[in-house]
Amino acid sequence: MSTESSVQFDESVVQQSKHDTASSQVITDAHAATKTKPSEREPAGQSTCTECEGQIITAEHTSYCEECGLVVTANHIDHGPTRRRHGPDERSGRHEWSCESVTQLRIDKGLHTTFFLTSDGYGNALSSEQQDKYDRLKQRHKRFQVESKRAIRLNEALRDVQLIGGNLGLPQHVVVDAGQLVKRASEARVPGAWTSWEGVAAGAVLLAATNADRNRSPREVACYGKVDHVRLCAAARKIRCYTDVAYPPVRANAIAQVLEILDESVLDGGTYLQCRDVAQHLMKIADEVPIGAGTPRLTVAAAAVYRADRLLGGENLTMQQVADAVSAIVETSKDKINRYSADLRDEYHERAKTVTPSALRDRGHIMVR
Repeated sequence: MSTESSVQFDESVVQQSKHDTASSQVITDAHAATKTKPSEREPAGQSTCTECEGQIITAEHTSYCEECGLVVTANHIDHGPTRRRHGPDERSGRHEWSCESVTQLRIDKGLHTTFFLTSDGYGNALSSEQQDKYDRLKQRHKRFQVESKRAIRLNEALRDVQLIGGNLGLPQHVVVDAGQLVKRASEARVPGAWTSWEGVAAGAVLLAATNADRNRSPREVACYGKVDHVRLCAAARKIRCYTDVAYPPVRANAIAQVLEILDESVLDGGTYLQCRDVAQHLMKIADEVPIGAGTPRLTVAAAAVYRADRLLGGENLTMQQVADAVSAIVETSKDKINRYSADLRDEYHERAKTVTPSALRDRGHIMVR
């Protein structure tokens, strides 16, 4: 080997050594920083680094990127059960679980007693008298644990979330997010009237999956939920409208979907673009007010498209025509289009003095119909 090639080889070795040393120093500094400032966080939900697309690994209660050393979560607390020895001496006695795991999928995060009715604490079988005694204790415990019928329904909805998430193959952190959405919906009194607890559970799973980029179609979620497709979509929108969450809508392009369903001969190129802009503006109003909160987003979008056509001064669309077109995806009636479009018209004219779409601003006047 020549002297020049050996020098180049030595330089490459030195550079690689410096890179490895720098990476290890980043991870070491991250570990040292997390030890001085502990925080209660959960392990990383993603498996790919957002900076370099490297692999996220978890070690010693810290999740970091294997390639660049980016710390995703630090010093998360393991809420799972641990094994302890009971007795006068720590080295004597049998191993027992000290507590149950804490989970967001129960009404009290799992901080309640579980009765094992087949054996006692040492594994011995229970007699018939003891069995009857613990049956009564368990019944009384459940009555104190769940204080109202609403808490019972909430507990059942959380079980539905676990069932739907398991059947759809969703990650655990998505299921937990859906459970938290159900609890927020319960606090906001979302279940009620036409919105059932089963619909809230399925709608929460749909929103959580969409937010985590684990997209599932509404019909797929409805297959495993205890609610039909229309009620599922309506519950998902009602959760977004009445709870303080920043989750994206399930049908973010609802206006475009409605316009695509309609016959191209109904709207020409220029009218199509103007109608789309005004309808999107009306859809934002419907989400803020909200209008038709307990209705599928596609139905409200259809009403926005119809009202946009009227605001532009045209009569290209009829209520029945829009309702029939949208019913191919979500069942919609003419009465709903009429009611929501009227609400959109009234709310639009109240806000027209401050914000007006460019499509109407160029016209110089507003049609009232």
